[in-house]
Amino acid sequence: MKKTVLSLIAALTALSVSAQTGLKKVYDEDANPIAQIDQAVGKAKAEDKFVVCQVGGNWCPWCLRFADFIARDSTIAKVIDDNFVYIHVNYNPRKAEGEKAQQGAELMKRLDNCGRFGFPVFVVLDAEGRVLHIQDSSFLEESMPVAGESTKGGAPAEYYDQKKVMRFFSNWTPKVVRR
Repeated sequence: MKKTVLSLIAALTALSVSAQTGLKKVYDEDANPIAQIDQAVGKAKAEDKFVVCQVGGNWCPWCLRFADFIARDSTIAKVIDDNFVYIHVNYNPRKAEGEKAQQGAELMKRLDNCGRFGFPVFVVLDAEGRVLHIQDSSFLEESMPVAGESTKGGAPAEYYDQKKVMRFFSNWTPKVVRR
């Protein structure tokens, strides 16, 4: 009985890891997050845009799902491209030691402790690098169906709601904020 349970757990773990590895890893785990933000702010200033920091990591399936979601939606991608310098800022508090732990602490201080909302979390910065808004990603998710219900004609459920995501990005463009 024990062997059967252990085999089942091993199989489920393998399936979970397999599902996550199907998504493109978008976070540079070796990058200095403060330098990454500073570079994005400089670019945003030169292009008259804002910065959106998607804070999370390759360890976070929801982070990778969001990156995949916006890459596949041309309408959202256009709004982002026209208005923001979009960066994936790696943060992994569980594996941070030494210099990485110090960088993580500096990152949370710089981004107004955005990690309190969970991951991914989105931080909108103006062209001077000031925090304008912190967006909890749970408010961008699609309502999940009741068990047994089909979604979108039987297709796998999306995880994020296109209208909610568009509303978030559209409400934080430089043009709208500066009105």
